[in-house]
Amino acid sequence: QAQPVESGGGMVQAGASLRLSCAISDRTFSSTAVGWFRQAPGKERAIVAAINWNGLRSYYEDSVKERFNISRDNAETTVYLQMNDLKPEDTALYTCAASEYIGLQTDPRRYMLWGQGTQVTVSS
Repeated sequence: QAQPVESGGGMVQAGASLRLSCAISDRTFSSTAVGWFRQAPGKERAIVAAINWNGLRSYYEDSVKERFNISRDNAETTVYLQMNDLKPEDTALYTCAASEYIGLQTDPRRYMLWGQGTQVTVSS
């Protein structure tokens, strides 16, 4: 099945904003839960945010809860991660994934279809 495709990463200064996009072309996963994950060098992959099938429920990791926002379009083909007030510790490869479930998921093992990721680098 076709992988999600991420875009929108880049190199920015601390305090800047970026919006990441996750395009999901596989119709089977177009209306399921979607998560954003990140992995920094030397660290394990960790969840950043997740959204349920209709966009009415969301989850955020504590360190990004007041700064990031996850959303999806009306057609449920694209999921966004709006990142505000970026900090150097946000530097990581950001990857989106689609779950087989429609409900909100925080366990990466519940995500079945993974993208290749987009790099976010935040300088001081």
